[in-house]
Amino acid sequence: MRRSIITFCLLSLFIGLEAYAQKVKGSDSVLPLSQKLAEAYAKKGGRVTVTGGGSGVGIAALLDGSTDIAQSSRKTKFSEKAKLVAKKRQVKELAIAMDALAVVVHPDNKVSQLTRQQLEDIFTGKITNWKQVGGEDRRIIVYSRETSSGTYEFFKEQVLKNKNYKASVLSMPATGAIIQSIKQTKGAIGYVGLAYLNKEVKAIKVSYDGKNFVAPTLEASKNGTYPIVRPLLYYYDIRKSKAVTPFLNFVLSKEGQKIVSNVGYIPVK
Repeated sequence: MRRSIITFCLLSLFIGLEAYAQKVKGSDSVLPLSQKLAEAYAKKGGRVTVTGGGSGVGIAALLDGSTDIAQSSRKTKFSEKAKLVAKKRQVKELAIAMDALAVVVHPDNKVSQLTRQQLEDIFTGKITNWKQVGGEDRRIIVYSRETSSGTYEFFKEQVLKNKNYKASVLSMPATGAIIQSIKQTKGAIGYVGLAYLNKEVKAIKVSYDGKNFVAPTLEASKNGTYPIVRPLLYYYDIRKSKAVTPFLNFVLSKEGQKIVSNVGYIPVK
C-alpha cells in the first residue's frame, strides 16, 4: 500500500510538471543559458521550450500571450510598459544572471585595446580606418545586432551614450552571425555576450577612463573592473506566477546558479 501511495505521488508530481510545460522566448544573449537551464530542469521532470529572436521579440511574445517567460538583456522600454498597461497586464522582472558585453575583432587585428570614446567614434562613423586607432591601414567594418535586440539597445546606451549607430552598420539577426562575420572579415568589429566568446574572434580590452584597460573576463566582470556589464532578465505575467514559479525557483537555486557560472555568466546568488 505504501509503495502504491509513493508511486501515485510521484506520478502526480510528474503529471503536474508536464501540465506546466513553459515557453521561454527572446534574447539571444540569454538563449544559451536558458537552454542549459531547461535541459537540467527536464532531468527533474519539468519541461521548458526555449527560443531566441531578440529581447524585443520575447517581450512582444509576452504581450500577445505566445510565451510564458520573456528572456531579455535589457529592461522594458517605456513604449512596452505602456502596452502592458493598456492590456491591463502586470509583469514581474527577475534578474537571473549578469553578463559582460565583449567588443570583438578579427584575430589578426593588431589593435588590442580601445577607449569608450574610440568605440563610440567607430560605431557612430567618426573613425573609419584602423590606422586611426593604432592599427594597420584597413577600413573598419562595423557589425551590430538588429534593433529588436536588447544587446543593441544596451550597447547604444552604455557605450555610444545614446548616439545613433553609423548608417552603414551591418545588422545581424543573431549573436552567432556576428561571430561568423568577424571571423571571416579582417577589418571587422562587433560585440557579443561573454558566453559567446571563442578563439575565432579576439576580445578587445576596454577603458572608460583612458588609462585602465581591462579584458572582458568572468573575474573582471565580477569584481567590477570591466566596465560593460548588464543584468540578464526574465519577465513574466503575474497571472502565470503559479505555473512559472517551479522553473524560476530552479533557476535561482544553487544548482541553477552553478549552471549560470558554467555557461560563462555571473551568478546573482
